[in-house]
Amino acid sequence: MKHFRILAAAAVVAAAALAGCQSLEGLRQLVRPPRFEEAPGQPAEIAFSGVTAAMPAGGATIRIWTKVTNPNPFGFTLSTLRTTLLLGGAQAATGDFPLGLPLEASQSTVVPIELAISFSDVPALTQVARSALTGEGVEYRLDGTIGVDAGRLGRPTFGPLLLLQGELRARRIIGARTSSPWRP
Repeated sequence: MKHFRILAAAAVVAAAALAGCQSLEGLRQLVRPPRFEEAPGQPAEIAFSGVTAAMPAGGATIRIWTKVTNPNPFGFTLSTLRTTLLLGGAQAATGDFPLGLPLEASQSTVVPIELAISFSDVPALTQVARSALTGEGVEYRLDGTIGVDAGRLGRPTFGPLLLLQGELRARRIIGARTSSPWRP
């Protein structure tokens, strides 16, 4: 009889734990992913860098000013962002950003996402570079996987999904000795 009570108690504890896990999983599904959009008045830019020993074919830095919005009625931390950038339909760069960006309920903030491209690594981007150098816009698409820390609601990830798309414009061509493509 004593063993039966112990087994019954263990079964009740296991059932309660399972129900708790299922309700926690249900709560995690309430977390909606943050929304990404190009920041108003701050268009995406491409800055070209000159030929260097590290980049014998030259390169570029892409800066996409991004408005990130938490659509939830509670705060969370945008913890990770893994991205893939396509320019003119060709994969150009990837990025992995450990952010730690806290966002309160319904809050938005603007953050720059910067990705570096070496043209020797991406021969398919020759036409994209020509278009940008002649002042034409270059279509971009930024796909990604987003991780958030929502406290008791868990640490869900979302994606891969389309984060942003738009058009890049060349901001400037810089020399090989300039350390930052964004200096005036």
